[in-house]
Amino acid sequence: MSAVTPMVRIPRLEVTGRVAFHRVLISEWTKLRSVRSTKWSLVVGFLLTIAFPVIFAFVTSSHWGTMSPHERADRHPLDVALAGVNVAQLAIAVLGVLLISAEYSTGSIRSTFTAVPRRLLVLWAKILDYAVVSFVLMVPAVLASFFASQAILARHHILQISFTQAGVARSVIGGAVYVMLVGIFALSLGAIVRSTAGGIATFAGIFFVLPPLMNILPLSWNNAITQYLPSEAGRQLFSLDHAAHTLTPLVGGLLFAGYCAAALAIAAVLLVKRDV
Repeated sequence: MSAVTPMVRIPRLEVTGRVAFHRVLISEWTKLRSVRSTKWSLVVGFLLTIAFPVIFAFVTSSHWGTMSPHERADRHPLDVALAGVNVAQLAIAVLGVLLISAEYSTGSIRSTFTAVPRRLLVLWAKILDYAVVSFVLMVPAVLASFFASQAILARHHILQISFTQAGVARSVIGGAVYVMLVGIFALSLGAIVRSTAGGIATFAGIFFVLPPLMNILPLSWNNAITQYLPSEAGRQLFSLDHAAHTLTPLVGGLLFAGYCAAALAIAAVLLVKRDV
């Protein structure tokens, strides 16, 4: 006579969860703030944004009396205040690539997609989290760099510029918007390439190698093409004046946002179609 094994019922959970975007957003935010490289990259980006204008302002103020008229003409106070943006973008871009390429290199991306089968939710959550973090970080940084540099240049009346002057506030905040878009573009590259080294190299090639290479072209070609490059179009966001052979701040900003949208769209298509 065989013993009858009693049937064991697994109790039903009182609360059931589903893959909702806000949950994915919180999950990706947890990843973002728990990685050590995030804190270092953001701190470096913040400090560089302030440090370079402060150093630039000290040098300009101390050597103003010995500068030639041509050198003085090149020292616009807003250029001094936003000198750190061009440097800080590299730290933000490297972190943007790392946010997704690191998961591919460690294999943890499989766990992520197992928990969230709708892969695009992961990409949108990463982008939104990083866009908000980078913008919130950079706004106080560019404001601090502006007012700090103006305080250092206070003894030179010609180098004083008011924050309420036409276009100045737009340019200062535009510096933060530019860095935020750089982070989105870099994160998209990381999703496309799925390699930290490859993503950073691609970003560096587009932003730091391609523009100087335009100088080998005839001047008319250079003037016609360079203004449409991602880096040059994006920089118009924090340019006060519309120079010759450059786009207006609005057109340049929209074009750079278009580059970011195109990179993000490519990343989204590849993320859905490729195997992990």
